Amino acid sequence: MAIVKMPFCFLAFFCLLLQLFSIFHIGNAELKMNYYRESCPRAEEIIRQQVETLYYKHGNTAVSWLRNLFHDCVVKSCDASLLLETARGVESEQKSTRSFGMRNFKYIKTIKDALEKECPGTVSCADIVALSARDGIVMLKGPKIDMIKTGRRDSRGSYLRDVEALVPNHNDSLSSVLSNFNSIGIDVEATVALLGAHSVGRVHCVNLVHRLYPTIDPTLDPTYALYLKKRCPTPNPNPKEVLYSRNDPETPMVVDNMYYKNIMAHKGLLVIDDEIATDPRTAPFVAKMAADNGYFHEQFSRAIRLLSETNPLTGDQGEIRKDCRYVN
Repeated sequence: MAIVKMPFCFLAFFCLLLQLFSIFHIGNAELKMNYYRESCPRAEEIIRQQVETLYYKHGNTAVSWLRNLFHDCVVKSCDASLLLETARGVESEQKSTRSFGMRNFKYIKTIKDALEKECPGTVSCADIVALSARDGIVMLKGPKIDMIKTGRRDSRGSYLRDVEALVPNHNDSLSSVLSNFNSIGIDVEATVALLGAHSVGRVHCVNLVHRLYPTIDPTLDPTYALYLKKRCPTPNPNPKEVLYSRNDPETPMVVDNMYYKNIMAHKGLLVIDDEIATDPRTAPFVAKMAADNGYFHEQFSRAIRLLSETNPLTGDQGEIRKDCRYVN
């Protein structure tokens, strides 16, 4: 049988194509389940253990992990840019007014240090943000979300100038919020479910008093409004003081559907709480979630998965930070 020889120029071109494909494939890798199975088998277990330990020492950390995921992923990418402090030419996103009330960043270092001890330079801070949120939700008696993929890498910079435009304001219109979420692939039903995270949140009086003073917002339940005025007794609260009201006074540390029951009774704290309960685009989902906690948990799980996969850095993009507070 005769052997057909390929011209040298064709072989060289073929080899070049293979190299280009390899580069493209690595640079555009996808998230996957159990990404650290070989490189750090105990990574997810270590994160879960740390989240549980921190929860029993400082219960509010679980809420912080959930809020971290939201603030990180809606700003460009799920890439731990939120965790960067102001240093080495980086301006921290934590300086933004949208980050008002966020806390417990120091305990991310506790989680990262445990991982570095086990598998140095392996687990990204972005994956810590995603997995700690997943495990924090469980500590808050929310759904166990099994399908959180990993393989994210960390940004080499922050996006402080973009935070104001990308993180919804506490009293943005519903149309604006729906549009923002739709732009990152989160549909209306999932957006309504994500707002259910307010069930474990609280609103500082500085973001609430405009609904109470000089006159009470007529969309608020009158009796509830009087309760809120006791929580926020002045129209000009000091933002440095811890003056707030919880979205859900009945089960404030549980991810459940009480938030929806409250807003249907006109006991929401923010303007958008009232809007999603009455707007025809969202009201049917609110009513269904208020009636069925299992349905809420199902949609909340789906929404968290969608949020956690927003435009991640993967493959050879970004880096794996040694310290989540600083670029390498």
